[in-house]
Amino acid sequence: MAYSNTIVRNMLLSFLLILSSLASFANAKTHYHGFIVQETKVKRLCKTHNSITVNGQYPGPTLEVNNGDSIVIKVVNKGRYNITIHWHGVRQIRTAWADGPEFITQCPIRPGRSYTYRFTISGQEGTLWWHAHSSWLRATVYGGIIIRPKQGDTFPFPKPNRDSLLLLGEWWDANPIDVIRQATRSGGAPNISDAYTINGQPGDLYNCSSKDTIKVPISSGETSLIRVVNAALNQQLFFKIANHKFTVVGADASYVKPFTTDVLMLGPGQTTDVLIKADQPPARYYIAARAYASAQGAPFDNTTTTAILNYKNAPTSKPIMPTLPAFNDTATATAFTTSFRSPGKTLVPTQIDENLFITAGLGLQKCPPKARARNCQGPINGTRFTASMNNVSFVLPSNFSLLQAHHHKIPGVFTTDFPAKPPVTFDYTGNVSQSLWQPIRGTRVYKLKYGAKVQVVIQGTNIFTAENHPIHLHGYDFYVVAEGFGNFNPKTDTAKFNLVDPPLRNTVSLPVKGWAVIRFVADNPGTWIMHCHLDVHIGWGLAMVFVVDNGVGQLETLEQPPKDLPVC
Repeated sequence: MAYSNTIVRNMLLSFLLILSSLASFANAKTHYHGFIVQETKVKRLCKTHNSITVNGQYPGPTLEVNNGDSIVIKVVNKGRYNITIHWHGVRQIRTAWADGPEFITQCPIRPGRSYTYRFTISGQEGTLWWHAHSSWLRATVYGGIIIRPKQGDTFPFPKPNRDSLLLLGEWWDANPIDVIRQATRSGGAPNISDAYTINGQPGDLYNCSSKDTIKVPISSGETSLIRVVNAALNQQLFFKIANHKFTVVGADASYVKPFTTDVLMLGPGQTTDVLIKADQPPARYYIAARAYASAQGAPFDNTTTTAILNYKNAPTSKPIMPTLPAFNDTATATAFTTSFRSPGKTLVPTQIDENLFITAGLGLQKCPPKARARNCQGPINGTRFTASMNNVSFVLPSNFSLLQAHHHKIPGVFTTDFPAKPPVTFDYTGNVSQSLWQPIRGTRVYKLKYGAKVQVVIQGTNIFTAENHPIHLHGYDFYVVAEGFGNFNPKTDTAKFNLVDPPLRNTVSLPVKGWAVIRFVADNPGTWIMHCHLDVHIGWGLAMVFVVDNGVGQLETLEQPPKDLPVC
């Protein structure tokens, strides 16, 4: 009997995966957790607020696993809002039902209901995180995921003496849901945050915060692994430790070719793993973060959050403060983001099947003629803020999730006409005509065949204002093969492509008035949203969705939906 090349390939793949699974089965574990979503009294900046938390903790519990382990988490919603949980950066191979974005892969968990997420960590080591993916609940509903090597394996660097997780967050002295609802009603920008936080604490530069400032212990001569996560809702952040240098060893749960820097810049969604050497005189050194705010003229939270790197036997004295970059220091941000490389030669796709050019940026929507002025408080009279990709402002469905609609072939939930290029070519980073400021609203997706090799050029625009956008793709890691400023030029900028050792990320910093190019293989079936991780922007529609078809055989096919999948 003759077999096709596809059948032979899948038979070999199945055999290799079975051997791999048998080899690691003895060491792999299944971790069972219960997440109770509930209201908790949280005091920050002298005030107490009823905040939505997980298990009464802010931030929520840290998941500590090994590469190859499986995770089962039952989420019980005892709060007053609908909620979903997204496991940010987890590849979710064939388990898209567990990815978590509201109305993309599941309907929300209603108050009083529950849902059990089941997935396996496969081929990832380092730091990821989890967070709510419903409205602005992510402001207080988030936590870390620490993925250590498989049992018996080691880090690709000398084992550190200590291991610390630092979650950078953003705090409002108000209910974040009320903040975004008010902005949605008005059509204007939401109020900026009142503080940034490190592991939930603002630090001692704010009122009523000094006694709860986070302390990170270290002893002279030690090497410490510090895992930094930007869990802020709407702000890229610079990060420094006074008088200490970082050796960057990982990002987004992938190892990188080590490089040295004294400052990090993380967009919301990004993680960075660094080693620091305790080579300074015993003292107390501030760990500090403040905004990188690239949008010209836009208001932002200009405060600084701190923790303290505390040497053993250090004298009790005022901590030493680092000099942080200016809020608009794009040169420092760019120098950092372009320093990443994979540890060795990669498998970056070279023959491209699907080549997309996607513009990303803000816009303004004209209000209807009889709309009330209080509902049209955009920056120009009679407008409301919006955002789009390729002039499509993404609209979430409400009766079914996109994954349900795709899997069960339910018509009328989405269309498959998301454009592969902008409908109009223009000077994207120049002075954009106001006739191009208003996008079309719709739930449009782009379909990919299983195994397609995909290149996406993401082009920032100067519509209303340009800024750095952290663009996150669910379900995949991707190679960042290049980035630059101005309008992408396919005739000249392709010469800048790194097809040898580009970094593997799940969130790319799209430069202000610039572009980035990513590549990936569409080998994970499901519905995968790609969006700006500034939550205000995704709410305005800065998102699109890839629908990836099943391949051949069970190992290339989406699992069946769980029995307890929430209904809309």
